[in-house]
Amino acid sequence: MTPVEQLVAISRKYGADSRFVIAGGGNTSYKDAEKLWVKASGHALATIGEDGFAILDRALLNPMGEKVYSTDVALREEQVKNDLAAACITRDRRPSVETSLHNCMGFSYVVHLHPTLVNGLMCSQNAALLCAGLFPDALYIEYTDPGYTLFKKVYDRIAAYRKAAGKEPQVIFLQNHGVFVGADTTEEIDRIYDGIIGKLQQKAAVLPEGESPVCDCVTEVIPAIRQILSRGGRGLKTLQVTKNALVDKFLENPSAVSVPFTPDMIVYCKSEYIVLDSEDLVKEAEEKIEAYVARRGHTPKVLLAKGIGLVAVGDHAKNAGIITEVFLDAMKVAFYAESFGGAHGMEPAWINFIDTWEVENYRRKVAAGASAGRVEGKTIVVTGAAQGFGEGIARELMGQGANIVVADLNEAVGAATAASFNASARNNRAIFVKTNVADMESLGNLMKQTILNFGALDVFVSNAGVLRAGGLEAMTPENFSFVTNINYNAYFYCAKVASHIMKIETAADPEYFADIVQVNSKSGLRGSKANFAYAGGKFGGIGLTQSFALELAPFRVKVNSICPGNFYDGPLWSNPENGLFVQYLAAGKVPGAKTVQDVKDYYLAQVPMRKGCNPADVTKAILYAIEQTGETGQAIPVTGGQVMLA
Repeated sequence: MTPVEQLVAISRKYGADSRFVIAGGGNTSYKDAEKLWVKASGHALATIGEDGFAILDRALLNPMGEKVYSTDVALREEQVKNDLAAACITRDRRPSVETSLHNCMGFSYVVHLHPTLVNGLMCSQNAALLCAGLFPDALYIEYTDPGYTLFKKVYDRIAAYRKAAGKEPQVIFLQNHGVFVGADTTEEIDRIYDGIIGKLQQKAAVLPEGESPVCDCVTEVIPAIRQILSRGGRGLKTLQVTKNALVDKFLENPSAVSVPFTPDMIVYCKSEYIVLDSEDLVKEAEEKIEAYVARRGHTPKVLLAKGIGLVAVGDHAKNAGIITEVFLDAMKVAFYAESFGGAHGMEPAWINFIDTWEVENYRRKVAAGASAGRVEGKTIVVTGAAQGFGEGIARELMGQGANIVVADLNEAVGAATAASFNASARNNRAIFVKTNVADMESLGNLMKQTILNFGALDVFVSNAGVLRAGGLEAMTPENFSFVTNINYNAYFYCAKVASHIMKIETAADPEYFADIVQVNSKSGLRGSKANFAYAGGKFGGIGLTQSFALELAPFRVKVNSICPGNFYDGPLWSNPENGLFVQYLAAGKVPGAKTVQDVKDYYLAQVPMRKGCNPADVTKAILYAIEQTGETGQAIPVTGGQVMLA
């Protein structure tokens, strides 16, 4: 491999290991006599390629260590930033803020990481003393504000080390920050890191492990808190709840993690966190959140709630996931620090510098990502979404920015569907929850998992349905009950559990609307020969929609039905073994039909638009139902003109 290919390989190796890198932190570099390749801002080590490295001219970088800059802090940082920009050959990539540190280390490769164990030592009361004993050949740098000040201190200390020891320091520890390791080969980088981690493991206690139960109140509390956080034009927040043995330890003593330990904690989690420990968590949350916003001008990123756990508050699902990772890492750092004399958090002046620093604000902006989509930030459950019509609807809604819960009985296909959604996601996310829509306990679990992963339920799309064709002579009572239970009864069950969550949310935000959308059928608008079990359930579904709409309107929960025409290309119709074309041929539903194609031609001839309905068509109607606030209780046909309402 070329040197840059080796740089990519070692970057990905450590970037994919959560013991060393959280939320894409850290940076790596390679240099020769003329150029420096260093990770560009906004690129994650775990997935970085050659195009993720900024390339700089070392002839322009080298003088920066001796250059005299302004004594005015703001002007100095601007001058340094301009010098880095002038040295950058790849103008479209902003080099890491620590570029100058990489350049001044006298080795071809430099790998700077924030390993959890290392920061357990670096964020401890006895960091300097223990570091000297454990790593006598390493440089230890007392906490210094990032940017030029840190670079200059390291630059001067390297020069002093070189003069005293007659060699280059390969390891540089930074208090409350992390570690730099330099070597001329990536193999030696690995050897050094293995040695550091091995020594620290011998000294540190073992982390508490295992999941722990979340209070049953989570579905009552978190939806309300999400709306409190989101109201007043603050944008829909996505919440992620985590509870395990480690979280439990710090729920007992939240003051142990009340102060950030590293700059990354401030970048992603801000510098102040809310603890909720009263008997009325919602009331306490409202008081503390509004006071926090009034004081700091933004919503909190982290809540620690009694009985519930760590609650990450993201502007979107990706952000909530990063906040969770970073704060869990902070808990680990605090735990490890107990083995090194106790935790030492960042001091107020350090915190203030990071919180207002332009470079860190840039990182925060990159982490936030761009937003787009008609249902951006909403969390939508789609039942029967593993495949077919439901999968298509869920995929369309995912593309419009929603977080999607794929609720289906088919575990293997459903999990694969959610994974395929996530492969093309932006800042949103999809999960799969195995669900039997005809079972209240299963639906209760669906609600709980939705709240734990996203903190809210904005839209419930009741799509799961079944069909058994046949006339009066052929239809069995068992098949009739089966169809009715899924297509009619289960819609009631779904609306019951969904509306309970939604009423909690609307009570917390007077401007918020939620939606229940039933995917009905044209067969719910007019009878269907030899298909009465299906049509009857769908007719009844519209009756439920109108009745639910009347009941829930005072709570700003809209309820509407979408009545699609036939999705001829989907498995419901086209499955060669038991699709509707096959069933209808066998049932004699189409007079004179002798082949499956005869049945298909018969149905297409009944559609004025001469096309079948598809998920994109239906999703547009669903989006209309969600976006408007002036209609509820409607049955919206999407039939290509086959069924027209008077």
